[in-house]
Amino acid sequence: MDFLTLFLIYLCFVFAVTALLCLCSGRKESFLTRSVNRASQVLSRVVPTQLQRVTHRALHRLFHTRSCLFVVLHVALQAAVFGEYTWEVFVYCWELQFHLLLLLLPYLLLAGNLGCFLLCSRANPGTVTKSNAASLVKVYAYDGVLFQRGLVCPTCTVEKPARSKHCSVCRTCVHRFDHHCVWVNNCIGACNAGVFLLYLLSLTATAGAVAAVTAAFLIQVLLLSNIMHGTYLDAQGQEQPVEIPFLIQHLFLTFPRIVFMLGFVILLTLVLGGYCCFTLYLALTNQTTNEWCKSRRCGGSPHLPSEPHDRPLVYKNIYSKGIWRNLKEVFNPPTVVERKKK
Repeated sequence: MDFLTLFLIYLCFVFAVTALLCLCSGRKESFLTRSVNRASQVLSRVVPTQLQRVTHRALHRLFHTRSCLFVVLHVALQAAVFGEYTWEVFVYCWELQFHLLLLLLPYLLLAGNLGCFLLCSRANPGTVTKSNAASLVKVYAYDGVLFQRGLVCPTCTVEKPARSKHCSVCRTCVHRFDHHCVWVNNCIGACNAGVFLLYLLSLTATAGAVAAVTAAFLIQVLLLSNIMHGTYLDAQGQEQPVEIPFLIQHLFLTFPRIVFMLGFVILLTLVLGGYCCFTLYLALTNQTTNEWCKSRRCGGSPHLPSEPHDRPLVYKNIYSKGIWRNLKEVFNPPTVVERKKK
């Protein structure tokens, strides 16, 4: 059972790290931030300076410049999963006479996901330029806390519309900026936020469909082998009833690649499902990831000239208009003409 114990420890470690990142995200002086800073100070005294420079340049090039590396990794992971699914699971399930629509469902979802991926990666997220800055300023009102009127982007030299932000990776200001996604190699803004939400939903559904078909195949194998109703001999030579750990070990020894793929896809489905829920929550409340993170630190925002310095700024989401109107705005972003009609 060593492999099962190690796998459970690995899952607990992954979920613990994920939960810690979620709890500490958005806090200006969190325990995680202080720990990382202290660890960096210690490593800077141990690691040679030349190696530090090389590592810093590599990380900067990887995360702070536009690169196709994560896109290639994304495609490679999908190719590996569907290659294993097609080569073994699909063939075995076909021999076991699974319904054809059930077997083709992951491929149909994959086709929709690839379409959303291409649209999201190639679409203009809503670049703010000198020619459209004056009109975009009129789309959203300034809340006076996260977004203030009259601020000029020092890089683009244009007045920043409300809900916009300069992306250091794309080197441009993006209207209704959400975040820069390395997996699609593009910013997520007003013009592709709806497609990005569909991309996440289809990707989660694809992983879930592959996991469901693969799990159904393994369960069918166990039922046909009658091992679920039998016994086995333990290390002392005594008969023991078959339990779940023994079944997992039997499947792992019989179909190691399929079981490994199933574990990876289940973990991926859980992670993507959590991120999908968070993104859907932002869409239903008409927030962006940038606004959500900044709102958690709004206590440190500078006061307006008209506000007393002893009065703390309280953030209030003035852009939410109800669930259905918020969803409509994500898929059909408002224009200046639409705002004048209201």
